[in-house]
Formats: sequence, structure tokens, C-alpha cells
Amino acid sequence: MVKSSKGLRRRTRSKLSKRPRERGLSPITRSFQTYTTGEKANIIIDPSVHKGQPHSRFHGKTGTVVGTQGNAFLLDVKMGNKMKRVIVKPEHLKKQKF
Repeated sequence: MVKSSKGLRRRTRSKLSKRPRERGLSPITRSFQTYTTGEKANIIIDPSVHKGQPHSRFHGKTGTVVGTQGNAFLLDVKMGNKMKRVIVKPEHLKKQKF
């Protein structure tokens, strides 16, 4: 019997794959987005950019920007009854529309 892999990207075949017309690198302007403290942002993981990806369990979640850490942003995301702090690069964030 073969031992199953335990990497960060396991069981993410459908979650971290692009549709055929979205293939390739994402627009460079997405990495220049800025967020202010207290702003809401959706975590949408871009599979073509490996740096600064949060864990796949945060894909599709909404968080509040708390601060910055280098080029990345710190977000507070509610998971159940707990608040989790996630470090995410701007390539994997989208501004929330109200």
C-alpha cells in the first residue's frame, strides 16, 4: 500500500484549477491592489501564483484587513466561533462589493 501525500495542495484538484479560458498568468494589476485597515476582502486563491497563497480552507471566505506584513495583508477570518489571522498576498484577494 502506498502512503498518501500530506502536502498543502492535496485534494484541491477542482478548487485550485482554472477554467480553460482563464488559463495563464493573471493580470499584473492585481498584485498592485491596496487595502486599508478595516476594509473587507474576499479570499479567492489564484492557482497560477504560488507565493502568498493561504491554505485552501480559506478559499471563498471573507475577512477584514487588520494590517500588513511585508507585501502581504493580514486578514481576520471567522471560522466557526474563532477568529483566524491569515497572511495573504494581494493576488489572492478581491475587494468585497456591497
